[in-house]
Amino acid sequence: MSHRRPRRAPAAARRRRLPLRYLLPSLLLVAVIAMLMLRGYVHSEILADHRIRPEAATSKVPEKILDGGPVIDTRGGQETSHRVGAHKLVLTFDDGPDPEWTPKVLDVLKEHDAHAVFFVTGTMASRYPDLVRRMVDEGHEVGLHTFNHPDLSYQSKKRIDWELSQNQLALEGAAGVRTSLFRPPYSSFADAMDNASWPVTQYIGSRGYITVVNNTDSEDWKRPGVDEIIRRATPKDGKGAIVLMHDSGGNRSQTVAALDRFLPQLQHDGYTFANLTEALGMPSAHTPVSGVELWKGKAWVYAVEASDNITGVLVVGLAVIGVLVMTRFGLMLVLSAAHARRVRRKGFAWGPPVTEPVSVLVPAFNEAKCIENTVRSLMQSEQPIEVIVIDDGSTDGTARIVESLRLPGVRVIRQHNAGKPAALNRGLANARYDLVVMMDGDTVFEPATVRELVQPFGDPQVGAVAGNAKVGNRDSLIGAWQHIEYVMGFNLDRRMYDILRCMPTIPGAVGAFRRSALERVGGMSDDTLAEDTDVTMALHRDGWRVVYAEKARAWTEAPESVQQLWSQRYRWSYGTMQAIWKHRRAVVDKGPSGRFGRVGLPLVSLFMVLAPLLAPLIDVFLLYGLVFGPTEKTVGAWFGVLAVQAVCAAYAFRLDRERMTHLISLPLQQLLYRQLMYVVLLQSWITALTGGRLRWQKLRRTGVVGADAGARMPRQRTTSVSDDQRRPVA
Repeated sequence: MSHRRPRRAPAAARRRRLPLRYLLPSLLLVAVIAMLMLRGYVHSEILADHRIRPEAATSKVPEKILDGGPVIDTRGGQETSHRVGAHKLVLTFDDGPDPEWTPKVLDVLKEHDAHAVFFVTGTMASRYPDLVRRMVDEGHEVGLHTFNHPDLSYQSKKRIDWELSQNQLALEGAAGVRTSLFRPPYSSFADAMDNASWPVTQYIGSRGYITVVNNTDSEDWKRPGVDEIIRRATPKDGKGAIVLMHDSGGNRSQTVAALDRFLPQLQHDGYTFANLTEALGMPSAHTPVSGVELWKGKAWVYAVEASDNITGVLVVGLAVIGVLVMTRFGLMLVLSAAHARRVRRKGFAWGPPVTEPVSVLVPAFNEAKCIENTVRSLMQSEQPIEVIVIDDGSTDGTARIVESLRLPGVRVIRQHNAGKPAALNRGLANARYDLVVMMDGDTVFEPATVRELVQPFGDPQVGAVAGNAKVGNRDSLIGAWQHIEYVMGFNLDRRMYDILRCMPTIPGAVGAFRRSALERVGGMSDDTLAEDTDVTMALHRDGWRVVYAEKARAWTEAPESVQQLWSQRYRWSYGTMQAIWKHRRAVVDKGPSGRFGRVGLPLVSLFMVLAPLLAPLIDVFLLYGLVFGPTEKTVGAWFGVLAVQAVCAAYAFRLDRERMTHLISLPLQQLLYRQLMYVVLLQSWITALTGGRLRWQKLRRTGVVGADAGARMPRQRTTSVSDDQRRPVA
């Protein structure tokens, strides 16, 4: 019978689409970066130029400009200037709008029926469009003062065009008008025009703008006092003037107070306060915009508002994560110390010594490279044990390897592949003893591990015990990073949770259970991808105590590639979320379940889900601060957080009697490894929110732990056995 080769699918069908769980984090990252960049731009943190050019020669400036009025018109190639007529004052306010002072200035102007000209910057107009709209609605004129307030004599024509167009865009979005008035930043009187600023004025005119300087400077920015501001702003001999004031850039209380006296005083002397074009008898400087131009402006204003709001949320998130991180570190240090003092004090015992036999369950799926080391290490156990290896449909001969060893007290149970929870339940059903230890097929126990693991069962309230899982393959950089994470992030956490009586997870690599406790909660559930977290929470809700045994050490093979690590942590994160959601009703329960729901679930959610999700903000703002400033404060804050982490890590290593040399890679772990964990958690969130399904992914093992793990293990003193006896048997 011939077999036809299937036709190849069209190229479009073969093309792989980017999964949503990858696409959404990428889009979210791009959106956050875009919002931060926009926020930095409108807050003059990006593209800001604070240089101010010193005075230059005036040889290229026409005499009629130097001796002329403060209104300079170079449109169409002309070179003319204008003055304001007698008893006419044009009040001008620079650098606004300001959310605090501009409304007060507008209130005073409205009270005294006076008009003015506000030269707004694009940054402020974009952030406070309502104030610009109020200016126009109340009859004032608005002029441009550039977007970022740079000295234009330093800028290229392209940058000048950009400053003008962005300033106009903000004005269009805020008030629906364009303006023909412009005031250069750092400008003064007409006779201060020099060879550096005059070419800029000519170019500004070629773009259709009238340049407005001043001939009466109140110097209110110096805050010389209300009387002095009024004196400097008052022209002599009834002459007209363009008066320079400020409604932004600092404390303008003196300006507002001076204005409230200045207006009625000069009105009494016969002065009028009008817009510039009214005072000069020219057409209005405002031109209404509509259609596409109007919508472009509104879109800009909305985008700026969104960036400010999102950045505000991010800042709040940064504050929240700061509090959570410091709270967690503080709790870990204090409660871990309390745990260590309690379990290490002389004469401490959980209860009567536990000497009864123990069933050790080893679920295994394709563990041919590791299973022999695992089983042989158990043969050196100081506790009487039976070993049950549950082969979960392995295709690499795992069961045959165990059977060929012909070790006493070791049984092999075969089943079709049904998953780890089913394998553990199968082993539980075949176990002979009430105390059950569970371990992974890639893990190696020390001789005292089982004995130390079951001693807490001397307390009849203890239903489960978490052991001390350690990374055996820590020679590589990624292994060293996981070693730090296990010692600090897992084991130090377990000490804390033990004291708080809300241990969230019995590690699959090394954990022990009362068989009766497991049977009461229905055994191992396959409802989640984190069956160890699920069953631990179920035990808490059933009233059992879950504790941590620091001397019950197990050496496990951690993932040795980024892809393998990603797969493992993705499953852990998603499974933890599933377990929290599954047991959510504990929050409203009574009794032990309610206590866990109102203490344990919030802590687990805050420290294991929310805090890691918000933690990237620390690095986002670090990067932002390094690029746009303030660099020194940013770097100082980041190193402060790193120092706190280093203290916690060093204390955790001291408690576990680990060599401190591994902490050399801690700074690099924070820069690289932590980012990977962020993305994994974010991907888990997106999978959960989008209703995605995640299947169990088998990790590839090398069998390195056990063959030479003894050389890696630190020597740890005990009172019952020698250090050599505590090494796993290869």
